[in-house]
Amino acid sequence: MSVDPGITAATSAVEDRKNDLVRYVFASCALVTVLTTAAIVLVLLEGAVAFFRFPDVTVLEYLRGTEWSPVIRPRSYGVLPLIWGTLVITVGSALVAIPVGTATAIYLSEYADPDVRKYLKPTLEVLAGIPTIVYGFFALSFITPIIQRLFPQTGTFNAAAGAIVVGVMIIPMVSSLSEDAMSAVPDSLRNAAYGLGATKVEVSTRVVLPAALSGIVASYILALSRAIGETMAVTLAVGMTPRITANPLESMQTMTAYMVQIGISDVSVGSIGYQSLFAVGLTLFAMTLAMNLISLWIRSRYREEYQ
Repeated sequence: MSVDPGITAATSAVEDRKNDLVRYVFASCALVTVLTTAAIVLVLLEGAVAFFRFPDVTVLEYLRGTEWSPVIRPRSYGVLPLIWGTLVITVGSALVAIPVGTATAIYLSEYADPDVRKYLKPTLEVLAGIPTIVYGFFALSFITPIIQRLFPQTGTFNAAAGAIVVGVMIIPMVSSLSEDAMSAVPDSLRNAAYGLGATKVEVSTRVVLPAALSGIVASYILALSRAIGETMAVTLAVGMTPRITANPLESMQTMTAYMVQIGISDVSVGSIGYQSLFAVGLTLFAMTLAMNLISLWIRSRYREEYQ
């Protein structure tokens, strides 16, 4: 039985219109994300420019000053104490999350039975769904008392507890993304290593780990980007004392904690304290953007492609 060419053409035209509609919907969703990012950057830039227009504020003092007190007199506008507190938490959390997360990923990829992996990996990822403020209370009520037993001079708010709890928080990101990268390594590489007499540990650490290195390093950077932007956990655990100190047992303040402090205070809109929010936010945005760009560069530069 022959098909009417007119019906075939009409059906094809309807399908083309459907495909065009779907394409426009997807393109609109992508455009919304781009416009949202651009709007955030513009708002931060506008507010930061207004902050630097105040007669007492200079870009040089902001970037090089070691005292931060834009609201309380005597006022000072050096952002380095906030950057220092943020970096201390980030580095400390890396010392916790990277070894534990990498070891967990190796276990899931190379040692765990399929049935164990099926339940263990989702269980680990549940940690990522816990509200961050709960982590903060956990640090105050559980981690800090343990640290105080070991080091009695530790204060209620301290950077060590914040670094530990943020490290625990980002372990699922490190382990999950690293395990995905290791699982993508073809079995032919493993079998070749076993054929040469390599042990399970040697295959895991000398074959699979280097082969998946780009994805693993990218997971580290993404996790640290998450640590840099953490807010409520560090606000509760670390405190709100902007200072540059090498002692992790003392209270510090991160950029996000300062933004929370000003956000819940009674500073008036347009004041120098209010506008400092935008300058700190822009600085934080620049740091996380740089981390994400480094992650993308590492993945594209060192990615291994297998047939």
